[in-house]
Amino acid sequence: MFTGIIEATGTLDELTASQGDLIIRVQSHNLDMSDVNLGDSIATNGVCLTVVEKFKDGFRADLSNETINLTQFSHYKKGQKVNLEKALQPISRLGGHLVSGHIDGIATVVAIEMNARATEYWLETSAELMKYIPHKGSVAIDGISLTVNEVKNQQFKLTIVPHTAQETTIADFKIGSQVNLEVDQIARYLERLVLGAQPQASDSTLTASLLAKAGFIK
Repeated sequence: MFTGIIEATGTLDELTASQGDLIIRVQSHNLDMSDVNLGDSIATNGVCLTVVEKFKDGFRADLSNETINLTQFSHYKKGQKVNLEKALQPISRLGGHLVSGHIDGIATVVAIEMNARATEYWLETSAELMKYIPHKGSVAIDGISLTVNEVKNQQFKLTIVPHTAQETTIADFKIGSQVNLEVDQIARYLERLVLGAQPQASDSTLTASLLAKAGFIK
């Protein structure tokens, strides 16, 4: 479990094909590896990866085809800059929101606009994922916990302050950039609780009556 508050950035030092999938080596001089053990999880651009080899300046991890197919790792090259966050500890502050590191899909940057010192990014994703992205809700973009400030059809707006841009990879985003997207877990669990375990139509929506029937509102 993670918070979406990035601890450091790093680079992909190696991407090695191995028996049909991938092994990567992440290098970072700013991520404290002293309390990391083999088998620990580190979110890398929002993807929960297991440390299989540890170094003073980074780690190695295995990527299954499931991970490769659902994320942007299939397009990453050596030297790619990535956001890094170690797993949440029970005594840590939850500064962002609960992030699992399990990517739901891809979002594409479609517009970038300045607003005073902040930068506003419009991203587009599938209709299936947009139903989990409400105004003022939370999303994780390449592992960064962010607030949705506007929603329009299949697009949503993020407002990025200078500090976030300086400490993450967001400053490198351009129109057309594709990023890893994780929606808020609560929205997914709530839908399943309210609508049940049976497959639902892609245009299914939560209603006040459904919420009341399930006991979430009175």
